[in-house]
Amino acid sequence: MNIDIISSKNFESFALQIFNHQFENNIVYQNYCKQLKINSSKIKSIEKIPFLPISFFKSHKVLSSQKKIKKTFISSGTSGTKSYHHITDLNLYEKSIQSCFNRFYGDSSSYAFLGIAPKPVEKPNSSLIYMINYLIKNSIYSESSFVNNAEDLKAKSYYFEKQNIKYIVYGLSYCLIDILENDNFSLKNSIVIETGGMKGKKKEISKKELHSFLSKGFNTNKIHSEYGMTELLSQSYCNSNFIFKTPKTKKILVRDINDPFKLSSFGRGPINIIDLANINSCSFIATDDYGIINSDGFNLLGRLDESDLRGCNQMLI
Repeated sequence: MNIDIISSKNFESFALQIFNHQFENNIVYQNYCKQLKINSSKIKSIEKIPFLPISFFKSHKVLSSQKKIKKTFISSGTSGTKSYHHITDLNLYEKSIQSCFNRFYGDSSSYAFLGIAPKPVEKPNSSLIYMINYLIKNSIYSESSFVNNAEDLKAKSYYFEKQNIKYIVYGLSYCLIDILENDNFSLKNSIVIETGGMKGKKKEISKKELHSFLSKGFNTNKIHSEYGMTELLSQSYCNSNFIFKTPKTKKILVRDINDPFKLSSFGRGPINIIDLANINSCSFIATDDYGIINSDGFNLLGRLDESDLRGCNQMLI
């Protein structure tokens, strides 16, 4: 699929085409729809499309493609139960990474990147690490890399600052906190993007508290967040206003807290996500995250009760 041709005008048309494709080719999704007595021929709007509970990625092989699996991304499984996202087209994921980033920040290759996270060799099945590594490799600046410690970050950031190179410090939340434990920085030309949450390694704090801590430690007010998950191939970004913007491949809906098969009438509730980049798995996912839709994007409020803690999703505003 060429995600470059997707727009707000044709999004619904593409979504309905993908729904029919996945209904026919994804046995797990098809069986789920049949349990709900869904007649696919009667689905004429995205509001009527059934959303697969995200927990199915833990217990089923969710695939809409017969092609060979190139990579399987596995969630951190903080609660002990892991999700598996089987990828048959890594080029599509890379295209989505680039498209989502470019929509919010401009050409990704024009930035230098410093990854504050485990290296790919340490976490080979992490979709998040794969994303950061792709952005590093795609940069025109050969100095882009993962950094292991405060000394490396100081040396690299000093070089970028001195050369007046715009750069991104892209890190897992707990890794960014770790690197600030005994050091402070001055990253004036940088944007710091936090993501991934605490992964059970740190006490959970609100996103406001995290942004404030990172802003002081890195001496910059440009603290941003990324919202994604193992089960999705598209990402959303927000700045200090905590309103996440959706890329052209993604749409956020919210469902009724008391009726999971009905959409909320007032824009607040558990989040349903349409991710068209998920054409080879499932593009219609009912998540365990809770949020509010507004005219500018969406806010994350937390997670549903008894949901496993995973990623940045559980971090309250």
